[in-house]
This record gives sequence, structure tokens and C-alpha cells, in this order.
Amino acid sequence: MFERLIQLIGEDKFNEIQNKKILLIGVGGVGSYALEALVRNGFTNITIIDFDTIALSNLNRQLITNAHNIGQSKVIEGILRAKRINPNILIDGIEKRLTIDNLPQILDLNYDYIIDACDDINIKFELIQKSLKYNYKLISSMGTAKKLDPTKLEITTLDKTNNDPLARILRKKVKDAKINKKIHVVSSTEVPLNIDTLGTANLVPSVAGLLCVSYIVNDIIKTK
Repeated sequence: MFERLIQLIGEDKFNEIQNKKILLIGVGGVGSYALEALVRNGFTNITIIDFDTIALSNLNRQLITNAHNIGQSKVIEGILRAKRINPNILIDGIEKRLTIDNLPQILDLNYDYIIDACDDINIKFELIQKSLKYNYKLISSMGTAKKLDPTKLEITTLDKTNNDPLARILRKKVKDAKINKKIHVVSSTEVPLNIDTLGTANLVPSVAGLLCVSYIVNDIIKTK
């Protein structure tokens, strides 16, 4: 099923992709599209973590959702979708809320890359700090609510983000902690709409998820 991908990147780089161990945190708006891209780009060792179940309000933006799986576990539905695409995939699911306390025991499983697609600012900051200790490569998705233009998304570093309220909070936490490393993120330069709720279309989170996986793929295949 990966003939076209192998033609593009070569057998050796494809084998590298298959040997990488990936942790995906969150399989919602951003994470569900990231999961799809991981599976369709040959990653076969994936762990996904999410505590939530599918709600009716998720249907407009989360790829794993449909009218028939309302109320089901996002992790279970994500695994089912991944296995329908590639039955040979090795995918594990963790159905729990990620906390500062339980994060270390998950990171002890030695991942090569982590995609942070969660909404918890404290977990995002903790992942940045822990990346220094555990030596994994992190790509973190910033805010996608109140935005409609996917062309304003980019892979950048946290210090270069703008018009992103979530990134602004995270930048301050990183600065206060005196963390000097470059933190790779997917962020939009679009000015958020002036609305009172966190309204979201699938246009921005979907592309954010694809960009997270693009960062990993291109990091693996780059010339060393």
C-alpha cells in the first residue's frame, strides 16, 4: 500500500519511518488528522492517548467521528480507523487524562517523536520541560479555535509565533522557566475572530494535524 510513498522518499527512508516510535497526545480536531497522516505515511508504531468520548459537537471537525459512534471512546475509534487503513499497524491506546503526575510513566516508554495535540497548557509546558530530560523530538500544536484560514498555519518555533493566544501564554511560561531550546510548533498567524466562544471549523485543525506529521516526516528524510 505504500508503493507511491516509497517512490517519493526511497526504501531506506521508508524503513526509518516504520522504525520510529510515535506518541500522539489527543485525537480530537488536530490529533485525529495527525493520526490519519501517521498511518497513511507508513508509521507502524504509534501510541495514542485521550480520555474523552465522542460528542455530537465533535462531528464538524474530528476525523474519527461519525453519526454512528457518538459516545464511544476516541482512543478506541482511533485504533479502529487506523487498523482499517493498515491492519498490520502496531497501535496502542491509553484511555486516561494526562496529568503532571502520570506523564513520566508514559514518557518512560522511550518515544522518538511526540505530537502534542492536547488543549491543556500545563501539559504542553510539561512536555517541553520533559523533552530536555527524555530526549524526544516534540512538535506541539498551538491554538486553532476562532480561525478560518488554513493558509496562515506554519511550522515554526515558539519564540516566533504571533496572533496566537495559547502560544503567548506558553512563551511566557518558557521564558519564566529560563528554557533556551528551540521549541517546534504549528501555529497560525491569523488574527482570531472576535467572538466569545471557542468556535472551530475543521479547516484549521485538520491542516495543523497534517503539518505536525509533515514536521516528523521531513525531519526523518532530511539529508544528514
